[in-house]
Amino acid sequence: MSRVFSSIYEKQILLNLTRSYAFKSDLKIKWVRPEKIPCIKPEKSGDLSPFPNIDKSQYLVEFRKSKELETANDYVKRLFTLQFNSRKCTTNFFIHQSMEQVKRHEFDSGSIETKLARWTGYIRAWQELMQRFPKDKRLKVCLKELIDKRKKHLKYLRRWDYKKFEWILDQLNIVYKPPPSEFRWVTRRESLVKLTDKYCEDIRKTKLDEYKALLEAEQPAFLEEKIRTLEFIRDEQKDCGVEQTVSEEEIEDVRKQLEELKAKRTVTVEI
Repeated sequence: MSRVFSSIYEKQILLNLTRSYAFKSDLKIKWVRPEKIPCIKPEKSGDLSPFPNIDKSQYLVEFRKSKELETANDYVKRLFTLQFNSRKCTTNFFIHQSMEQVKRHEFDSGSIETKLARWTGYIRAWQELMQRFPKDKRLKVCLKELIDKRKKHLKYLRRWDYKKFEWILDQLNIVYKPPPSEFRWVTRRESLVKLTDKYCEDIRKTKLDEYKALLEAEQPAFLEEKIRTLEFIRDEQKDCGVEQTVSEEEIEDVRKQLEELKAKRTVTVEI
């Protein structure tokens, strides 16, 4: 018997020690933790366009103005195209095109505009590689460092020359996303509090809209009753020979209001 009582006592202690504050709510509110977006993704880096599909039949950047290729054999020309060279040559070709859009003069290679264009070309090329090889940690670190470097220089350019800052963003098709001024962890408790407030606000708005619709439905009957009441008061004051407080203009205004309301409802039903 002592063992039975001891086991019952232990179970009672365990029941008392269980959590009583974690209860299941009757509200139909479901919270799903938002998916964490890595900093190397275009959604976080601010790149609005991916690495483009470049025509592989174009020559390499170093041999675009070569006079010897103009008279060379077709097989030799194909060897100097992007199709028969490494992916690095395609990346350099895209970087060269980006720099051509923003450089200040023909020999510009060190201005802030050309640096941003060069870094943007590498970022988009590496982002495409990360989609193909997501486990490449070395490439991931290099990509993150380059994104942070570009963001830092964009912050400086925004402070120094805002017009040039907007122009470079438009030319490179990127969005500047500064770090948040205040960081807060996404927790289940705070999220449920916000969702509950939103749920209560939606219920309040729904009930107010229903009550407003009910009052609008009763408005014609109220105006008709108001017209009859005003006419009754006018006739009674006229028969008693006292000063009339209800004028014909006031009754006509109510009638016009009633006609406009009926006309508006007729148009709404036809639509």
